[in-house]
Amino acid sequence: MQLYKNSGGDSGVSAFEIGDDYIKVQFNDGSVYLYNNSSAGSQNIQIMKSLAINGEGLNSFINTHVREKYASKLR
Repeated sequence: MQLYKNSGGDSGVSAFEIGDDYIKVQFNDGSVYLYNNSSAGSQNIQIMKSLAINGEGLNSFINTHVREKYASKLR
């Protein structure tokens, strides 16, 4: 996993991993969730990938748009 930049300094996200049709997100509590095109929609996944790479806004986007739309809780 790649460390999340957290430009705002107050994110609940600590790391992420990007694949062709998914993003895995690790939160500060150690939990890891898999979001994919089937669970959250391809447009949302693309936005999440962009936010993750830019290091800002991912936690807010998840809470607002895809909170319960994860494919599985990995940890």
